[in-house]
Amino acid sequence: MTRPVLRVGFVPGVEPDRFVRRWRTGRRAAYLEVVPVPLSGQRRALAEGEVDMCFVRLPLEAAEDLHVVALWEERPAIVVGDENVLSLHEEISLADLEGETEIPAAHEDDAADRVAVVATGVGFTRLPLSLARLHHRKDTRQIPLVDAEPTRIALVWPRAADDDLRQEFVGVVRGRTSRSSR
Repeated sequence: MTRPVLRVGFVPGVEPDRFVRRWRTGRRAAYLEVVPVPLSGQRRALAEGEVDMCFVRLPLEAAEDLHVVALWEERPAIVVGDENVLSLHEEISLADLEGETEIPAAHEDDAADRVAVVATGVGFTRLPLSLARLHHRKDTRQIPLVDAEPTRIALVWPRAADDDLRQEFVGVVRGRTSRSSR
């Protein structure tokens, strides 16, 4: 008899390694497969069954049909070229950015492109710190943005597909062990 597979998606900036290690240290009824999912495809991947569960970046539109377990906040940051005067800051506030050129998002999956633009010395871009670190280049700096709203990461899955296997993974993510109870 083959073991089932639990496919868990994750958006850029989320590092599911610690959850995978926890899953694999226990005797589990299913194999765990992690699947990278673009930010623009986080809802679609669930709707089309590409993944059974997904670590997503909130907000997520039309989430009424989903279980949503909010997990952690991501610190906001800016990314600038290493020769930009803003790169001298250890932390930065929104007031410090007044009059500076911001490279806004053209679409949800353009973080690497925006980092490449600011690396040329043109302006700054805002990203969650995890994404800024993911797209780090040696000619850029990421600087925590102290007074902006954080983003939030959540684990989501369809309400119609809730089962013991998914609940077991939620327990792993929340740090429950085989000896702890809900």
